[in-house]
Amino acid sequence: MKHFYALITLILTLTFVVSPALTSPFSGFSPDQLPIPQINPPVQPAGYAFAIWGLIYGGLVVSAGFGIWKRGADPAWDRARLPLIVSLGVGTPWLAVANNSAIWATVLIFVMAVGAILALIRAPKADYWLFKVPVGIYAGWLTAASFVSLGSTAAGYGIVTGQLGWAYLGILGALAVATAVLLRTGEPSYGLTVVWALVAIIVANQADVSTVSALAAVGIAILLSLIALTRPTGRLHPF
Repeated sequence: MKHFYALITLILTLTFVVSPALTSPFSGFSPDQLPIPQINPPVQPAGYAFAIWGLIYGGLVVSAGFGIWKRGADPAWDRARLPLIVSLGVGTPWLAVANNSAIWATVLIFVMAVGAILALIRAPKADYWLFKVPVGIYAGWLTAASFVSLGSTAAGYGIVTGQLGWAYLGILGALAVATAVLLRTGEPSYGLTVVWALVAIIVANQADVSTVSALAAVGIAILLSLIALTRPTGRLHPF
């Protein structure tokens, strides 16, 4: 079928966007989901930051709609669609899973993030605003959210360290991945979305957990520097 990947991308984008209306709201793992309840873990961004999902959903719908209309059989789009299909397919039931299992939710959100990042890396050179930017925002948020989920879940099971330690590890993990992706793609929409999440971590912690806020601030400086210094190819500008 000539438009197969474009059609599947559109269908899964729509199921992904509609899925929040079909399940219970999710605002973090509930205390009874983890042996050690995680109430306001320091790795979690302030609530306002999750409003970015409106932008993500809208961008993905526009991208999928344009894709099937104008780029239905484009090999460059199809190459990037394959990992995006995996991400959206796993993402459709994610909220339902997250309301029942912190462990599986963490596993699945990493699968979502990997798929979104691969789609960003494979993004077609043409139609920049209609593929790379919406997918970059989606991948950037999933990069941050996957480590938030890992930090909350691991702290909830008392693995290695507690809430504070996992806040540090989560921020460092997100920074490591974001740095690698920026060096590969140089995509500002991706980097700025991770910055958005880090700012929200500072807002959530402020001076109450100053070391977490300070680490997030260092991360913001690093990512903004990389965004300024990298070309769209991901290579550093010469000095």
